[in-house]
Amino acid sequence: MKKSILSLFVLATISMNVACKGEKENGEAGEVATASAESTTYVVDTKASVIEWIGSKPAGKHNGTINLKSGEVAVKNDSIQSGKFVIDMNSIVVTDLKAGDGKEDLEAHLKGTGDKEGEDHFFNVGKFPEGMFEITSITSADGKATVNGNLTLKGTSKPVSFPATVAYEGNNMTLECKLCFKIDF
Repeated sequence: MKKSILSLFVLATISMNVACKGEKENGEAGEVATASAESTTYVVDTKASVIEWIGSKPAGKHNGTINLKSGEVAVKNDSIQSGKFVIDMNSIVVTDLKAGDGKEDLEAHLKGTGDKEGEDHFFNVGKFPEGMFEITSITSADGKATVNGNLTLKGTSKPVSFPATVAYEGNNMTLECKLCFKIDF
């Protein structure tokens, strides 16, 4: 049975120098979780879902959004069993700058489509148009869920873990999480 996810909200904090306390910086990607035949599949409502990001640099920070291309979560007895989310890296938008005030330049720089298009800058969307997050496990303690999974950007998968809130309302499910990770270029 397929249901739709009401929304997926992820606040991704991208730091070029410091990873969040307790987060896995290095390591091998884990084995992706699989769902049982009895699970219910929730399909991401990509129009109602968003990834908000904050990028830090020595002289300040910027923020923006990235869209999900697709995604689904398998649930059994109100417990997430597996999930996969495809990120549309071409949809990177800077929201803290206005048009004509560096917005277009920063977006092109992050996408790797600027003056040095042939070089491997930041997310290099020409070569890597999609990112992906796949759930490896969900753990719960004291009523709080932690999502563990593999984040794949630029063809490299790394393990990440983050707290999440899951809510069910009728045939809809909301998954809200905050992820903090370090990206090395």
